[in-house]
Amino acid sequence: MFINILKYVFLGVIQGFIEPIPISSSGHVFILKNIINLSVLSDLNFEIIVNAGSLLAIIIIYNKEIGKVIKSFFLFFKDKKFTIDFKYCCLIIIGVIPVGIVGLLFKSDIERVLSNINIVGISFIITALLLFLVRNKNGIREKKDINFLDALFIGLSQVISVIPGISRSGITLVAGSFRGLSRINAFDYSFMMYIPISIASTFIGIKDICSISNLHELIIPYGIGFIVSFIVTFFTMEWFKRIVKKTNFIVFSIYCLVLGLLVLIFM
Repeated sequence: MFINILKYVFLGVIQGFIEPIPISSSGHVFILKNIINLSVLSDLNFEIIVNAGSLLAIIIIYNKEIGKVIKSFFLFFKDKKFTIDFKYCCLIIIGVIPVGIVGLLFKSDIERVLSNINIVGISFIITALLLFLVRNKNGIREKKDINFLDALFIGLSQVISVIPGISRSGITLVAGSFRGLSRINAFDYSFMMYIPISIASTFIGIKDICSISNLHELIIPYGIGFIVSFIVTFFTMEWFKRIVKKTNFIVFSIYCLVLGLLVLIFM
């Protein structure tokens, strides 16, 4: 029982640490599946649980921003007042539409076709190169400067992250940097887009979780995984946000390059 719990703790730590940073959580899980024979790695319901833990941590971190955009959305329909926060809300919606459509209609097909270890290795190298290109880039455009084309460009770039090994946070940070956003605003916009996408994924998965025949046996390990993922995501987000403000992405670029090469050579 104790060893079994440790497996769920381990996966909760992996999810919580890797989800916020630009090194692809899905790619790491895929690699682990090829190295370690753990049934929990193939448990899609547990994946939903730990993702929900990360989601809750990110919601808490951005609770004030979330409150402002939701309030502005409803106030617009009451007072017809077009504020910066209402515009930001609309741009978040625009940004999530492309990956929402692709995720709902084609995600399983894309993962089935592209989920092989060589593609994962190449995808890590692509992530490394993209991070390297923007390693020292820090634009001057702020939240109020984000426009429709920015949202569409970043949203379309996010679609690529359905490929294991392409980091969602990485590709959106790169896309935001290419559009001249400051790194911290690209970071914030990236995770504000993450929230509705992850909420939708979690609700879609709840039905499957509730239908598990032995759910009563999994409540404790699932709960532990959720809590661990939540705690680790929270502190990793705070740590990575400081990195985004003060330094560049070269360490993450090197890591993804080395990992991608190791995958291609040895796996």
